[in-house]
Amino acid sequence: MSKVLVLTSSVLGDASVSNQLTTHIVNQLRLKNGKSKVIARDLGSNPVPHLTQDSTIALRVPEAENEVQANAQALSDELIAELKAADLLVIGAPMYNFGIPSTLKAWFDYVLRAGVTFSYSEAGPEGLLKGKRAIVVLTRGGLYSEGPAQLMDAQEPHLRTLLGFIGITDVTFIRAEKLAFGASFQEEAIAAAKKAANEVVDELQLVAA
Repeated sequence: MSKVLVLTSSVLGDASVSNQLTTHIVNQLRLKNGKSKVIARDLGSNPVPHLTQDSTIALRVPEAENEVQANAQALSDELIAELKAADLLVIGAPMYNFGIPSTLKAWFDYVLRAGVTFSYSEAGPEGLLKGKRAIVVLTRGGLYSEGPAQLMDAQEPHLRTLLGFIGITDVTFIRAEKLAFGASFQEEAIAAAKKAANEVVDELQLVAA
């Protein structure tokens, strides 16, 4: 894996735990192979526009009818090209109100494109971006991977579905939970997430770019 696409989506910048953990993973990847090419998109500070009537139409038709639609197609093409070129996708996804940030959802809205990243047939939908791997950092204030609150988790299942729909099924989730339970819980969660991230990176087969 020589090309890495990194997506961060927190609005908290340097104060974000998901951003910190995503940066940790990238640093570990660079330590393992300094020749790996990393493309980063900070969707928190530079968000992809949410869908409008024009952009929704643009992503469904072959030819744009106006400048707004042409811009939407161009942005979609750019985002998809970055994704197609990547061997590994690293996503930082904080939990906002039980789900993913709207900015991260907007990125998926622009890259899930029929005939480009997935196709429909009589057998059903098929993802067209097979063979890629993803590492997803999930940060949560509470505990959602088990226990009574697990039913409220619309973050991990949604991401698994979105990635799987375009053919990315080799996904590792790294969770940092109980971040709102106090300083000691937060420190323990971050340390455990970094340890898990190191183990995942150690297993990756990285090649020179």
